[in-house]
Amino acid sequence: MAVSPSKPQRSIQACDWPIAELPGLTSNNQQLLSQKCEITTTTELLQKGRTQAQKMMLANVLQTTLREVSKWVAMADLSRIPSVGCKYCGLLLHAGIGSVTQLAQMPVHRLHQQVLRLHVITLQRRDLCPSVAVVQRWVQEAQSF
Repeated sequence: MAVSPSKPQRSIQACDWPIAELPGLTSNNQQLLSQKCEITTTTELLQKGRTQAQKMMLANVLQTTLREVSKWVAMADLSRIPSVGCKYCGLLLHAGIGSVTQLAQMPVHRLHQQVLRLHVITLQRRDLCPSVAVVQRWVQEAQSF
């Protein structure tokens, strides 16, 4: 009898946040998500907005754009990573990272350069940029998902 190898256990627990914690989500949008779609957490948003068809349905119900809903779902996905959370999910999205899978495949130094460039362009401050070690932790945690 052959023993099949078991799937490795995820060493890092995914985080679930209230949707109110997602950056850029207005209180009106939060209320609509909660009342019309029964979405109150990032995990629920991710589950109910996984496919393009689901995102389109959410956009229609909420009377917003598909792009807006896609942005929320991408941030909900990235916020699952403990070291990213809701604090850095918007930053990563603006730096061109749209999913945990994409984050896991990014070279650390390249991602750090993108984040640094974004900080310099938008905030005109290098000192507020997360360190290479922080970015490395994001990538390492994403690789465990």
